[in-house]
Amino acid sequence: MATVTLKNVKKIYPFVSGEGKKKKKKKDEPEEKKVNLQITDQGVVAVQEFNLDIADKEFIVLVGPSGCGKSTTLRMIAGLEEISDGELYIDGKLMNDVAPKDRDIAMVFQNYALYPHMTVYENMAFSLKLRKEKKDVIDKKVREAAEILDITQYLDRKPKALSGGQRQRVAIGRAIVRDPAVFLMDEPLSNLDAKLRNQMRAEIIKLRERINTTFIYVTHDQTEAMTLGDRIVIMRDGYIQQIGTPQEVFNNPRNLFVAGFIGTPQMNFFDAKLTKEQGRYFVELGGVKVELSEEKQQRLAANNVEPQEVTLGVRPEHTTLGDTGIVAKVDVSEMMGSSVHLHVTAEGRDVIIIVPTLEMKGNYGIGDTVHFNFEGNVAHVFSKETERNLEW
Repeated sequence: MATVTLKNVKKIYPFVSGEGKKKKKKKDEPEEKKVNLQITDQGVVAVQEFNLDIADKEFIVLVGPSGCGKSTTLRMIAGLEEISDGELYIDGKLMNDVAPKDRDIAMVFQNYALYPHMTVYENMAFSLKLRKEKKDVIDKKVREAAEILDITQYLDRKPKALSGGQRQRVAIGRAIVRDPAVFLMDEPLSNLDAKLRNQMRAEIIKLRERINTTFIYVTHDQTEAMTLGDRIVIMRDGYIQQIGTPQEVFNNPRNLFVAGFIGTPQMNFFDAKLTKEQGRYFVELGGVKVELSEEKQQRLAANNVEPQEVTLGVRPEHTTLGDTGIVAKVDVSEMMGSSVHLHVTAEGRDVIIIVPTLEMKGNYGIGDTVHFNFEGNVAHVFSKETERNLEW
């Protein structure tokens, strides 16, 4: 088992000779941006000043949209990508120049990467044979891993005879038998259908309890991140946006990007005003004035936040329908079983209101007028200028 530490880690992809070179930058000219990634004289910066301490046996999830640098970071930990700058430590040992095979890590890829001509047993045993382990040791480890993953009955089959979920179990089993200090997983469930993905998520949670090692997991799916991670690292354009437990990043998003990325359906945003009366903060929207909660009052006061135009964020599940409140027009009504998702237009924005089925007072048709409200403890106020959460 192991700790992993990344200190100021950076990844720069150098320009191919004769291609992509920048014109000489004039003094005080801002850095060029291309597809939201910084371009420097050295090349394209894919990961910027990445700092993270991962505890022994912790399950860390790197999450973010495509191209944010999460897989590149994982590959640098694995040794499959060279670290351009900064330091990587595994169990206190500097690993920058250590070969992948000597890092005591195991990696599970998105595309399974199984040998098609080998049986499941042979695929799982392959790395142990390379280590020249004894046959009885190999057999014991393979069968133990197969039992954990419930694939014992498939040991004599070839990968082509297995479903996607079964192949992914084999890929995970091949990593387990190595008994690695660090387990790396690069979007392992993205090739599976929704039902199987849910099932495999549960399997990974159970697996984590049984093998008790350090996990670093990469995904673009925030639901996976929320259900699997002890802590989540949210990335965008090569930068870390926020690190915290699933509950922390859900309840206290540090900026507009995190607020919109975490949560399904995503947070509703409005143009609103933050006002202050007799030392108390309020948000005003659509003729409705809401006093913020005591906790939020204290944080805003501690930051000396002045009244201003803000972006207000309220999650769909934190809105409630009423006889009065912010006026909205119904566009679409989706029956989701235990709740109804009302897609409405309010204050010039597309808004989603989640109404528990048991609280429904009738059906809502397209064009119907409804009113909704929210409490001061669920309102998030973001700076128009910096997009930062003003509480933090």
